[in-house]
Amino acid sequence: MDFILTAVIVLGGIGLIAAIVLFVCSKKFAVYEDPRIGQVSELLPGANCGGCGFAGCGGMADALVKGADLGSIDGLNCPVGGSEVMGQVADLLGMAIANGDPMVAVVRCNGSCDLRPKVNEYSGLRTCAAMNACGAGETACGFGCLGCGDCVEACQFDAIHINPETGLPEVDDDKCTACGACTKACPRHIIELRKKGPKNRRVFVSCVNKDKGAVAMKACKAACIGCGKCVKECKFEAITVENNVSYIDFNKCRLCKKCVEVCPTKAIHAVNFPAPKPAPSTPTTEERKEETA
Repeated sequence: MDFILTAVIVLGGIGLIAAIVLFVCSKKFAVYEDPRIGQVSELLPGANCGGCGFAGCGGMADALVKGADLGSIDGLNCPVGGSEVMGQVADLLGMAIANGDPMVAVVRCNGSCDLRPKVNEYSGLRTCAAMNACGAGETACGFGCLGCGDCVEACQFDAIHINPETGLPEVDDDKCTACGACTKACPRHIIELRKKGPKNRRVFVSCVNKDKGAVAMKACKAACIGCGKCVKECKFEAITVENNVSYIDFNKCRLCKKCVEVCPTKAIHAVNFPAPKPAPSTPTTEERKEETA
């Protein structure tokens, strides 16, 4: 009986000492978490898309709180929540935040099926990443869209789909959150985040082909040939030609559309502009005679 009592006392003592040690360690090595991080996390949409540059909304919340402690959260933005969510976060943290221009994903390839015919037959894994790793793909253009839909799979917001007639991805401006998942998924980097622009109007070069003009045109009838006519026409120095392809800086572009008019291959696209008014017809000689009669 004394043996059992002794064992109970010893085990109880060991348990008490272990509890005291664990309590002391928990206090000494406790990791403090600012309660504001949890509050900010609740405001964020919880998409964990990575569009903010962090692994998830938790990382974004931590960065916002640390930025507030340093005096500024400018440069941190949640593309999914947009200005509304960021405004709520700024109010919670007692900070002011600059409103950034809304962005949208833009597909910079106009090589539809009729303009960029197939010259090869691919029979491997049907993904853009796999096809790109094997070479130029099914067309002669080694820079254009492969049409397998890696961008569609990457989008969590159902904002991008492949048009079955053109074989090209199309972005729904209203659903796109500019998270950047599609830009990362595209192995040829033809999808770019650009400013939505006033009334969703944008002007951009829908081509990334770096081949010289004749080679590019042979692969795709709508390719940019790097002729530089758009550069000469632009009065705002918004267009440059590098590696045989033009690029429009959306921060400098004033949406005048003059570059669209001079592009010989129609590689420059103007999106969401009203249709041009039809030019007044010139009366024929017979019509003039009838008017004077």
